[in-house]
Amino acid sequence: MNEMRPIRAKSGTNQEGASAHNRRVMIDALRLNGQLSRADLARATALTKQAVSNIIEELEGDGLVASLAVVRKGRGQPSTPYRLVPEGAFAIGLQIDRHVTRTIAVDLVGTVLARGEVNLPAGGPERGTEIILSLIDRTRRELVRAAPQSRDRLVGLGVAMPGPFGIDTDPDDPWMMALWQRFPLSETLASGTGLDVRLQNDAAAAATAEKMVGAAHGFEQAICIYLGYGLGAGLILDGELYRGANGNAGEIGMILTRPRGGTEDQRAPLEHRASIASLCKILELDPADPDLYRHLDDMAAASDGRVADWIADAAYELRGAVQILETTFDPQTIVLCGGMPPGLARRLIDAIHPLLPSIAERRMRSAPRLQLGLTNPWAVAIGAAAEPISRTFDPRFSAILKTRTPGPS
Repeated sequence: MNEMRPIRAKSGTNQEGASAHNRRVMIDALRLNGQLSRADLARATALTKQAVSNIIEELEGDGLVASLAVVRKGRGQPSTPYRLVPEGAFAIGLQIDRHVTRTIAVDLVGTVLARGEVNLPAGGPERGTEIILSLIDRTRRELVRAAPQSRDRLVGLGVAMPGPFGIDTDPDDPWMMALWQRFPLSETLASGTGLDVRLQNDAAAAATAEKMVGAAHGFEQAICIYLGYGLGAGLILDGELYRGANGNAGEIGMILTRPRGGTEDQRAPLEHRASIASLCKILELDPADPDLYRHLDDMAAASDGRVADWIADAAYELRGAVQILETTFDPQTIVLCGGMPPGLARRLIDAIHPLLPSIAERRMRSAPRLQLGLTNPWAVAIGAAAEPISRTFDPRFSAILKTRTPGPS
């Protein structure tokens, strides 16, 4: 089976002591390609047939993989395809933004099984975490109703919020969530939920969503520009999310730029001109309005002149950002995504074209330089939920290192 199409998979290793990595490679191959036979898996991952058989039996025993009906094709030997079991694992994602918090619960293949949303009150994390813990508890109960086995197969809680992390900022700066940044958020949520908690910035979470279920699926090198309340970029390099030394990689919204024809003293962070917050300011809209996205889409569809001016300015800035990212990281593609209405997103990406000349211009390209990804308010929460699944099951070099006994220092 699958002779007519290439199988996308990372290579395993037949070296002794690399079973954790090989398990991840097999799971990743099934996630990328759907159902595969043992022969397909051996050929795609460069593992021996015996190694594949051993791992398949182990994954079946763990409830992560299931066999399908035997396939007979031509005169060859019949083969048994295998697929991931969606109920093999579950995770919860949490998005914390300036005015709202959202939760998403997903299964192993990324299907959304539960979700919740509430507005965050003023007053910072002391009040906000009580509401968040209540929302998580409600989402977990809804997940258990949809999938009772999730009680024993919940692999973690992924949390996403705006960065940058660990820098000195004014507590009253509306662009920064300084009080939340200084609060022991991960520890508080871990204590309140009993789950393994990991924190990342919202652009990284959006990139994780694109990698697992969106436009970056199957790409080893991709940059995801996330345009929400602020602006950031998630960097997928060699198939893994690159976070930087302090978790702040991709904070392109902090790049200082000046408006077209502006003077040096007019320099300001890029996200002050290319973000939903900047558009709300122009349109005099409340970013906390539950109907914000409908209002923005209606205004975009009605060709409001103020929206058109914002699109022109944001496209000018993002056109330059795309060229810089291409030149710096040489990605296979760049994805524009985020918490913006689809109609507005399509107008914006159309305005960014034509792109500036860069090293990404090649005749033999198999993917567009810039494409549209997930554009809905839940994109970050989806990515946050995908992170524990990715951390638990995706192939990564650290999975090999953890299986080896450290030598003398």
